[in-house]
Amino acid sequence: MKLHPDLLHYITVFIGFLAMLNPLGILPIFIGMVEDLDDKTARWMAFRASMSAFIIIASFCIFGHLIFRVFGITIPAFQIAGGIIVFFIGYHMLNGEESKIRVQKEMSPEDMKQALSNIAVTPLGMPLLAGPGTIATAMNFVGSNKSLTNVIVVIALFAVICFLTFLLFLSAKRIAGLIGVGLIKIITRVMGLILTVIAVQMLIIGIIGAVKLYTSIDI
Repeated sequence: MKLHPDLLHYITVFIGFLAMLNPLGILPIFIGMVEDLDDKTARWMAFRASMSAFIIIASFCIFGHLIFRVFGITIPAFQIAGGIIVFFIGYHMLNGEESKIRVQKEMSPEDMKQALSNIAVTPLGMPLLAGPGTIATAMNFVGSNKSLTNVIVVIALFAVICFLTFLLFLSAKRIAGLIGVGLIKIITRVMGLILTVIAVQMLIIGIIGAVKLYTSIDI
């Protein structure tokens, strides 16, 4: 049976977003960040991170090309900057260093909430969930068909993935209890290594893209 071109396009959009967001890959990182927090705070972090990712991608779907033109930003620049941020996150995880959440546990409740809010937005919301690759993917899906219907459906499909990510994050503490502290530390370090490799890959792609953009060199 041959699928309708629009249906095939939206299936591709959903799968593409799911692969770029990779909530299962981010889950161990989220577990490491919330394992010492109470359930209410962990749920708030999960909601904040998922909502931040949705707002960022929805904004780029609607205003992305305008934002890039106004500020003179290029996709390669986004990839390089994102790669640098992700590299330092992965480096700290790989070395087993304490997260900012643990380091700042003696803060006042107001300062702690602000710190957790910042962490939920960066690095969780961006660049781990809504990274340069996801932003570029969203702008590509919207740019391929600039009709209002396509923009709305692309944003709606990303909203579904963000909701699924939120539900997965809600199970983080339960999963952490099943896995155990020791295994979580091992997983965190392995994910730190993977993140540093992903960061280097992002840097390579960004540098190659920049070279292609600003020179006539064919790489």
